[in-house]
Amino acid sequence: MHSYLKSVGFSNLKKGKDIDKILKDICNNYDEKHTVQEDANQVFVEYSKSFGTDIGITVCGTTDEDGFHMEYYFPYFQGTGITTREDLVIEKRSANDSYAGVCEDIRMGVSLIFYLQNAAEYKKENMLNRLLSQNISTTFSGLATQGKILLSVCKSDEQIISDREATKNRSKLIAEARNGDEEAIESLTLEDIDMYSMVSRRIMEEDVFSIVDTFFMPHGMECDQYHILGEIINISETDNVYTKEKLYCLTVLCNEITFDICINKSDLQGEPMIGRRFKGFIWLQGRINFPED
Repeated sequence: MHSYLKSVGFSNLKKGKDIDKILKDICNNYDEKHTVQEDANQVFVEYSKSFGTDIGITVCGTTDEDGFHMEYYFPYFQGTGITTREDLVIEKRSANDSYAGVCEDIRMGVSLIFYLQNAAEYKKENMLNRLLSQNISTTFSGLATQGKILLSVCKSDEQIISDREATKNRSKLIAEARNGDEEAIESLTLEDIDMYSMVSRRIMEEDVFSIVDTFFMPHGMECDQYHILGEIINISETDNVYTKEKLYCLTVLCNEITFDICINKSDLQGEPMIGRRFKGFIWLQGRINFPED
């Protein structure tokens, strides 16, 4: 049973037959269906069913002369807006016919690995050799299994402006360092040393979360799971129409990247408010925005 089902409102599923009933209903009463002809006798199929605003479950498998054969399923949360326009590398996972994406966004300074939501669309575009000729963007979203609400860090207007300039300069240095600029590499190294010295000095008298106001770092064994801390810039609530469980949909700004997170209300500690911070563990998903035919 998928560990992130509770993030979209299915926290009370106790037995395999419970989810089997839901998966069967999705295949028979789907909201969206995407197919890709892989060979003369086999078709890759995605069935998706919504269970609330932007949340649902996708069932994937193949169809042949014997009917539909489910390979895997996953809960999803569709984010809003465009998170990044950076180039992507898509790799097939070894376990099944699902895909992982890798995005190197300069704002993060590290490679972001995410679970691809629209595998059928990607397979179709790849078969038609249209990936390189399109201006493609990506929308990230996250499913959270647990989270906490932290107060914001009090900053003056001058500090906010200074932080923005520092972030902009760091992004520029990272871009130059990727192109082999030795001065940029040296500047980034000295900047990291200064930051380490500052944190080591302040941590003796301050709480770490008053020093570090945002972070985005890998968590656990899975490459697409992260521990994040980001500022909440928008909040909405939705219900799972099947289970009636209540969910929070939070838009967070984390390391200068904005994306949406869905979490079960029972798994969130604290009262979310705009300006406060969300700290938690997420499964990062992404949807490639292909141009409509």
